[in-house]
Amino acid sequence: MSKKKERQLPETLGLSPVGADSHAHLDGRDNDVDAVLARALACGVRTVGNVFLGPAAYREGRALFERHDDVFFLLGVHPHEAAKMTDVDLADMRQAFSTDPRLRAVGEIGLDYFYDFSPPETQQHWFRRQLELALELDQRVVIHCRDAEDDCLEILDDMGFGGRPLLWHCFGLGPEWAEKLLRRGWHLSVPGTVTYAKSEALREAARIIPADRLLLETDAPYLSPEPYRGKRNEPALLGFTALEIALLRGENPHELWARCGDNARDFFGLSD
Repeated sequence: MSKKKERQLPETLGLSPVGADSHAHLDGRDNDVDAVLARALACGVRTVGNVFLGPAAYREGRALFERHDDVFFLLGVHPHEAAKMTDVDLADMRQAFSTDPRLRAVGEIGLDYFYDFSPPETQQHWFRRQLELALELDQRVVIHCRDAEDDCLEILDDMGFGGRPLLWHCFGLGPEWAEKLLRRGWHLSVPGTVTYAKSEALREAARIIPADRLLLETDAPYLSPEPYRGKRNEPALLGFTALEIALLRGENPHELWARCGDNARDFFGLSD
């Protein structure tokens, strides 16, 4: 019988409490938010961005984080839900941003042609409408894009988002696409998939992202890094992603950890 593989515990990585998980979904009903965030802090993650997928999720989940000042919020309607989106949702988002300073970006919004949950033309319509809202509110934007890069980039260029504060969430492409996004002045957030041996293009891209435009994320509960691949992801596991990127870049992992945390706080306009 084969011996069960021992996984290193994330709290043994020795990372200072200055890290930031720029993108996580912690408002699910099966999450013990207090416990998840306590584990995160014990593993060096001080700041967490919780992504609310639509106004209803925001209304139902915001109170979960009342005691956690180091959690900031993102709010947007995901392209999977575009077919259900209405003008009421857009109005609710506008109202939320006008009253809640913890909301720091419109997102995650974009296009997803990998799944057939909403027609592409419907996705494009509501992507544009949410981008218009971000322009109206002068808000940052966090992009979700899967198998729709050309259309997504065309819309962003057409609407003048070059040079505006934009974060490409869950970046998983290669150096060529990294360069396209970086030329427009945008930031890239790298998930745990960078630790997978077969993610060759992403691993190469991680080497060339400028130090001041690199953020880290879990996209919890998805995309757990090695050695926890296949397990439920959470912010406490973010350190494994940071260590792998530092190895790829030939950098001190503690310095990269702190810098990526600062990058996230700077991008989202969070005070220390």
